[in-house]
Amino acid sequence: MKKRVKKQKQDTFLNNTLDKFTRHKIAMFSFYFLLFEVFLIVFLPIMIDLDPYTSNPGYFSSSPSMDFWLGTDDVGRDVFARLIYGGRVSLCVGFFSAIISAAIGIPLGLLAGYYSGVVRMIIMRLVDIFMSFPAIVIQLVMVTVLGASATSVTLVIGLLGWTKFARYTYSKVLSVKEQDFVKAAKSNGATSLRQMVQYILPNALPPLFVTFSFSIASAILAESGLSFLGLGVRVPTATWGNMMYAAQSLSTLMYRPWEWVPPGLLLVLTVLSINFVGDGLRDALDPKMKI
Repeated sequence: MKKRVKKQKQDTFLNNTLDKFTRHKIAMFSFYFLLFEVFLIVFLPIMIDLDPYTSNPGYFSSSPSMDFWLGTDDVGRDVFARLIYGGRVSLCVGFFSAIISAAIGIPLGLLAGYYSGVVRMIIMRLVDIFMSFPAIVIQLVMVTVLGASATSVTLVIGLLGWTKFARYTYSKVLSVKEQDFVKAAKSNGATSLRQMVQYILPNALPPLFVTFSFSIASAILAESGLSFLGLGVRVPTATWGNMMYAAQSLSTLMYRPWEWVPPGLLLVLTVLSINFVGDGLRDALDPKMKI
């Protein structure tokens, strides 16, 4: 009977959250845009022949045409093809960086929130130390040491982005662990591990989905910044960041906008859409918010 009531409450929470999110028009529009973008990035190279690597002699820095929809870059590569394949790399870097950050930050935040004393002090001081250094400087140093590749950039961004997950988890655990159901589980003999995994973490997790979405956007921007500086993913592998590297040339910036405007525009729209989806999730998960 108790399990049935608990399941009904969970179903009601999920239905209410989904209903509030679907009524958030900007978040829903952004969500559909991201779905359409991911569909194009994943399936368009399967449906049509796209080659982001081959140089086309005689078409160096060619303007958009029927043969090359978004023109070619300075070595004759198809900008549209590189835009699609570059989206794959940029989105994968953002997504997997956020997963790495969450995998490190959530357990540490859970431990810091549940335990007091030395454990909390060590973890939270470690968070403060990591947050006191400029992220871009550490990213530049670590990428230089590890080498510029999609894997190293993903690892670096992920390893430096865990602090936000730790702090949010820590603050949420502090409030959840004082709830009556956690105290009841403790009085019934539940171990510390069971209390954290079965009772505290599931109730602290929903707001962290918002943090996860914002972390994806931050990671995409970080990768683009590193690649724009020439220290991220190296060519010929395409990303939206290293495609905009061409804009460092004044002649490209002024006379060949097709080389840098499309990746820049997609980058802005993607990051904005992810942030709007995050805003929608935050409002939907807030019981006090009426949409």
